[in-house]
Amino acid sequence: MLALGLGQSAVYAIVALVYRLTSEVALADQTATLNPSRSDREVFDLIYQLLGIAFALAPVLLVGYLLWSPRRPHLASLGLEGGRFGRDAGWGALLVVAIGLPGIALYLGGRALGLFVAVDPGGLGDHWWTIPVLLLAAARASIQEEVVVLGYLFARLRQAGWGVWPIIVATSVLRASYHLYQGPGAFIGNLLMGLLFGVLFARSGRLAPFLVAHFLIDAAVFVGYPWVAGMWPELFGLPTGASG
Repeated sequence: MLALGLGQSAVYAIVALVYRLTSEVALADQTATLNPSRSDREVFDLIYQLLGIAFALAPVLLVGYLLWSPRRPHLASLGLEGGRFGRDAGWGALLVVAIGLPGIALYLGGRALGLFVAVDPGGLGDHWWTIPVLLLAAARASIQEEVVVLGYLFARLRQAGWGVWPIIVATSVLRASYHLYQGPGAFIGNLLMGLLFGVLFARSGRLAPFLVAHFLIDAAVFVGYPWVAGMWPELFGLPTGASG
């Protein structure tokens, strides 16, 4: 399962970090583009974006198949049950506040210390479909990461006899590892986020709040970054001559 998606991403992220750290360009002068354009022809760029999002969700479908229960709720082992979406969405919004502001502070502090590369979340051109695709990318990241890291791994590791805290730590390290391409600071930030998500998920057993929170955070970053960078370029703007 991990080799099909996030585990593979973690390996590539580790290699990318080694590449960045051994580059002649300082880490603070490098850039990581999260949603790069895939073609200089608009229609093919759109096709590639949609195909990339769709195929990235294939492991999620496999998770659903592996953990499907013939009795309702069918995906209870993933923490997915109906009937409380409004409440779950409210908890997800609160998580955005709890994570978003400290996350911004950590990113700015990491940039000042040279621990983060500059992150460009919106590498797409200015097309009619740019914002819808960025929102789909945010949904893809939320579904893929939370279903696999919180839902699937918690369920499988519990079945393997792991205790709660080893599961929380292991899943948090995995979450942090596939963000290493953004620099060592990203590992710290996502490790802390993973620990918080893991503790809360272990207590609640409901996945929906974390799906909502992750989507809202990524949607705000992907769509709002160009505006924020334009307003405060000295803080959020990309460094001159930054390299990917």
